[in-house]
Amino acid sequence: MSKINSYKDLFVWQKGIEIVLLSYNISKVFPADEKFGLISQLRRAAVSIPSNIAEGWGRGTKAHYANFLRTARGSLLELETQLIISEKLKYYKKFETIFSLIDEESKMLNSLIKKVETSI
Repeated sequence: MSKINSYKDLFVWQKGIEIVLLSYNISKVFPADEKFGLISQLRRAAVSIPSNIAEGWGRGTKAHYANFLRTARGSLLELETQLIISEKLKYYKKFETIFSLIDEESKMLNSLIKKVETSI
Protein backbone atom coordinates (compact mmCIF):
# COMPACT_ATOMS: atom_id res chain seq x y z
CA MET A 1 0.00 0.00 0.00
CA SER A 2 1.47 3.34 -1.04
CA LYS A 3 1.61 6.39 1.20
CA ILE A 4 -1.08 9.03 0.76
CA ASN A 5 0.62 12.40 0.33
CA SER A 6 -2.22 14.30 -1.29
CA TYR A 7 -5.96 14.08 -1.83
CA LYS A 8 -5.04 13.26 -5.45
CA ASP A 9 -3.61 9.94 -4.22
CA LEU A 10 -7.01 8.90 -2.85
CA PHE A 11 -8.93 6.41 -5.01
CA VAL A 12 -12.18 7.99 -3.81
CA TRP A 13 -11.07 11.35 -5.26
CA GLN A 14 -9.87 9.72 -8.51
CA LYS A 15 -13.19 7.91 -8.90
CA GLY A 16 -14.92 11.24 -8.29
CA ILE A 17 -13.01 12.75 -11.20
CA GLU A 18 -14.10 9.83 -13.41
CA ILE A 19 -17.71 10.53 -12.42
CA VAL A 20 -17.33 14.21 -13.34
CA LEU A 21 -15.93 13.41 -16.79
CA LEU A 22 -18.62 10.85 -17.51
CA SER A 23 -21.35 13.20 -16.24
CA TYR A 24 -20.18 15.92 -18.61
CA ASN A 25 -20.11 13.49 -21.54
CA ILE A 26 -23.57 12.14 -20.75
CA SER A 27 -25.11 15.60 -20.37
CA LYS A 28 -23.67 16.77 -23.72
CA VAL A 29 -26.48 14.91 -25.49
CA PHE A 30 -29.30 16.32 -23.35
CA PRO A 31 -31.79 18.69 -25.01
CA ALA A 32 -30.55 22.27 -25.34
CA ASP A 33 -33.46 23.56 -23.26
CA GLU A 34 -31.95 21.75 -20.25
CA LYS A 35 -28.76 23.88 -20.41
CA PHE A 36 -29.76 26.00 -17.40
CA GLY A 37 -31.77 23.24 -15.75
CA LEU A 38 -30.83 19.63 -15.40
CA ILE A 39 -27.48 19.89 -17.23
CA SER A 40 -26.27 22.66 -14.93
CA GLN A 41 -27.54 20.94 -11.77
CA LEU A 42 -26.07 17.59 -12.76
CA ARG A 43 -22.66 19.02 -13.58
CA ARG A 44 -22.49 21.07 -10.37
CA ALA A 45 -23.39 18.02 -8.27
CA ALA A 46 -20.75 15.92 -10.05
CA VAL A 47 -18.01 18.54 -9.64
CA SER A 48 -18.93 18.91 -5.98
CA ILE A 49 -17.97 15.30 -5.21
CA PRO A 50 -14.18 15.41 -5.75
CA SER A 51 -14.10 19.11 -4.84
CA ASN A 52 -15.45 18.42 -1.35
CA ILE A 53 -13.08 15.49 -0.89
CA ALA A 54 -10.17 17.82 -1.75
CA GLU A 55 -11.44 20.69 0.39
CA GLY A 56 -11.97 18.44 3.39
CA TRP A 57 -8.46 17.05 3.01
CA GLY A 58 -7.11 20.60 2.93
CA ARG A 59 -8.91 21.75 6.07
CA GLY A 60 -6.41 19.89 8.20
CA THR A 61 -8.68 18.44 10.89
CA LYS A 62 -10.39 15.08 10.95
CA ALA A 63 -13.71 16.62 12.01
CA HIS A 64 -13.71 19.01 9.05
CA TYR A 65 -12.59 16.22 6.74
CA ALA A 66 -15.45 13.95 7.84
CA ASN A 67 -17.93 16.79 7.34
CA PHE A 68 -16.72 17.49 3.80
CA LEU A 69 -16.81 13.77 3.00
CA ARG A 70 -20.46 13.70 4.10
CA THR A 71 -21.11 16.69 1.82
CA ALA A 72 -19.44 14.80 -1.05
CA ARG A 73 -21.73 11.84 -0.31
CA GLY A 74 -24.75 14.15 -0.40
CA SER A 75 -23.65 15.51 -3.78
CA LEU A 76 -23.20 11.96 -5.04
CA LEU A 77 -26.77 11.08 -4.08
CA GLU A 78 -27.99 14.34 -5.64
CA LEU A 79 -26.21 13.40 -8.88
CA GLU A 80 -27.68 9.91 -8.79
CA THR A 81 -31.17 11.36 -8.42
CA GLN A 82 -30.64 13.72 -11.35
CA LEU A 83 -29.40 10.84 -13.49
CA ILE A 84 -32.46 8.75 -12.55
CA ILE A 85 -34.65 11.66 -13.67
CA SER A 86 -32.63 11.94 -16.90
CA GLU A 87 -33.05 8.23 -17.49
CA LYS A 88 -36.81 8.44 -16.97
CA LEU A 89 -36.94 11.39 -19.39
CA LYS A 90 -34.99 9.23 -21.88
CA TYR A 91 -32.27 11.86 -22.34
CA TYR A 92 -29.59 9.17 -22.57
CA LYS A 93 -29.65 5.40 -23.06
CA LYS A 94 -26.61 3.85 -21.34
CA PHE A 95 -26.56 4.83 -17.67
CA GLU A 96 -25.14 1.48 -16.44
CA THR A 97 -21.52 2.65 -16.32
CA ILE A 98 -22.17 5.82 -14.34
CA PHE A 99 -24.56 4.07 -11.95
CA SER A 100 -21.86 1.47 -11.34
CA LEU A 101 -19.28 4.20 -10.65
CA ILE A 102 -21.72 5.93 -8.30
CA ASP A 103 -22.22 2.68 -6.40
CA GLU A 104 -18.45 2.20 -6.05
CA GLU A 105 -17.95 5.82 -4.99
CA SER A 106 -20.72 5.54 -2.43
CA LYS A 107 -19.13 2.48 -0.84
CA MET A 108 -15.70 4.14 -0.78
CA LEU A 109 -17.06 7.35 0.74
CA ASN A 110 -19.03 5.46 3.39
CA SER A 111 -15.94 3.45 4.32
CA LEU A 112 -13.70 6.52 4.46
CA ILE A 113 -16.23 8.48 6.51
CA LYS A 114 -16.38 5.65 9.08
CA LYS A 115 -12.59 5.43 9.18
CA VAL A 116 -12.15 9.18 9.69
CA GLU A 117 -14.97 9.41 12.26
CA THR A 118 -13.59 6.58 14.36
CA SER A 119 -10.19 8.26 14.46
CA ILE A 120 -11.56 11.61 15.75
